[in-house]
Amino acid sequence: MTWVEQLRAHEAVCRRAPSAHNTQPWRPGYHADQIVIDVDPARTLPDSDPTGRDLGLGIGAFVETCLIVAADLGLHVTAAPGPRLVAATHRYATPFTIADIEARRVARGRYAAGPVDAAALADLGPGFVHLPARDLASELVVADRWQFDTWPVAIELRDWLRLDPRHPRYHLDGLTDRALVLSRFEARFLAAALRAYPLTRRLGLAALLAASGRNLLRYDGSVLVMLPAGDDHITAGRRLLRGWLALARHGLAVHPLSQLIDCPVTAARLAERVGAQPLAVFRVGRPLAEPTRSARLPPQRRVAQNHRQ
Repeated sequence: MTWVEQLRAHEAVCRRAPSAHNTQPWRPGYHADQIVIDVDPARTLPDSDPTGRDLGLGIGAFVETCLIVAADLGLHVTAAPGPRLVAATHRYATPFTIADIEARRVARGRYAAGPVDAAALADLGPGFVHLPARDLASELVVADRWQFDTWPVAIELRDWLRLDPRHPRYHLDGLTDRALVLSRFEARFLAAALRAYPLTRRLGLAALLAASGRNLLRYDGSVLVMLPAGDDHITAGRRLLRGWLALARHGLAVHPLSQLIDCPVTAARLAERVGAQPLAVFRVGRPLAEPTRSARLPPQRRVAQNHRQ
């Protein structure tokens, strides 16, 4: 079995990579001597992510996940522009394993009080700025209101929500009620509000929904901001995944708060505060309850192609 075939046999693990709204935008193309990672246009977020920042981060996270899986299998694989995965002379150097990929979680529920300790922050490496959660509490309300009050962004979010277990894609992709830690009533209310969005927007839906998350950061906790390091978004996505895996080894979970850098007002204020345009921002801590494992699409079933055909 070739390295391409071996890695393809573990595609389900590679698909554990994170992505915005759990869109899973990667589309690996298997060839005789390489894997070409394309983007599925139907799984992008043109309104929420017009610059392609989150798309690039997600593709980068998928590349890094594939490299970690390959290394744990003993395969000699590296990343090349494209992005592509190609044969290498040595295994990819990484401290992480398939077990780390499987253990990583996003937790949107309550965290134990207390900031992230210095040891965990040291394992992240450079390029991350720590901020007290309380300092961004009011900013999050502004960003949430922008998200729910910006018609195309709200509709795009609605299309990736899976708020009822009867939804046909509940076990495949998107954000479920359980992943969002919503009660049955909260899930039904949000679904109904977004379903009638033109009307509920005029009735003040944005302010109401933003207020529901008002207390999310009002505790003694930590928010981390990832800054550019002279890398493109795909390389930054690889760096972000490594950071999340390092935090997971300390028993910590993350909760992405991309709306803080999607909303122009809060993005500008956050950039001024940290001295650069942020690439990612997320809450981090020890969840008080075990987070729900997010859904993933099954591996592809199409026949492998030879790139010379």
